[in-house]
Amino acid sequence: MDVSKGSWVNTTHDWSTAVDFDHLAHIRQSPENFAHSGPWHLVLEVLAYAADEASSRGGGSCLVTLYPDGSLSVADDGRGTDTRMDEHGQIVKKPVMASKDLRFFDFADTELLPDGRPRRGMSVVAALSEWLVHTNRRLNGAWIQRYEHGVPVTDLEPVEADGTTGTLVRFRPDETLRSVRVSTEGQLKRMAMTWPNLDIQIEDRRNA
Repeated sequence: MDVSKGSWVNTTHDWSTAVDFDHLAHIRQSPENFAHSGPWHLVLEVLAYAADEASSRGGGSCLVTLYPDGSLSVADDGRGTDTRMDEHGQIVKKPVMASKDLRFFDFADTELLPDGRPRRGMSVVAALSEWLVHTNRRLNGAWIQRYEHGVPVTDLEPVEADGTTGTLVRFRPDETLRSVRVSTEGQLKRMAMTWPNLDIQIEDRRNA
């Protein structure tokens, strides 16, 4: 799509706002409100997007990985985050990490995640992480970008296509958030009921 960003329809995020600094600062000022259950809530925020994608396609899968350095990742097999070409020939990724989700963030009555807390969007994950790396694979290309506290610190950089589509979001939560706990059987059952179209696997490499 080679047209002005101003003509792009805003469904989940505002395409004209690459980085909403005030929004990110607001999240960082109240981590107890946006990540009450700690890093596990951040995982659930990412999984919710994978579940959206799986639901739209009639099914999908993802892998949650816990690493020894305190980081976590969520990899899914969806279509990848919407990425377009603007009128200048530049690739633009929907600003899911650095701007608010227009469907959830400002509304009191919104979707609840399996921990019982309201869904607010991927920007919560980015803002409350020391760093986050988003690898995005679509049919028309693949790109990677790094964020620190929600602010992009690299450009959208192309990576070699591998014949797959989907997203890989790896992040290290702020030290102010308590360490993540592997989900219990009850939590896994709640996720299965909340997101019946998404097959979720968890791999714990912390003691590997």
